Amino acid sequence: MTDQTPVQPAAKVLGGLTPYLQLDGAFKAAEFYKKAFGAEQVFFYPPDDQGRTMHIHLHINGSTLMISDFYPENGMPAVKPQGYTMQLHLGADEIDGWWKRAVDAGCEVAVPLQLMFWGDQWGNMRDPFGVEWAMNAPAKKG
Repeated sequence: MTDQTPVQPAAKVLGGLTPYLQLDGAFKAAEFYKKAFGAEQVFFYPPDDQGRTMHIHLHINGSTLMISDFYPENGMPAVKPQGYTMQLHLGADEIDGWWKRAVDAGCEVAVPLQLMFWGDQWGNMRDPFGVEWAMNAPAKKG
């Protein structure tokens, strides 16, 4: 294993609940999340001799998302994501741009962005790493 010393000081955690995803290819996922969701990478541990990282800290839409690679030798085996959705809460004037950027980056649309029965715009997509993402915003007025 290579030196696991951080390359920068720890970044501020935004929000009161932080999703932490284990993915196959955390560095690739971080780069994808920059393109798809405007993520800012604010901290990471350098890769080990297998190209994995134990921690990447991102800021997306005013919140923190943390990701790492799988480490089966440390009790974090590779498992397929299931049973959760990362939901972005956006403004009525923002959602179309966020949606287009994510789809253009390579997210697969599961439920098209549309006006839902509860009165908001909502849609669901899947990223290339198997993570479900949804976007929600108040309906546009007028």
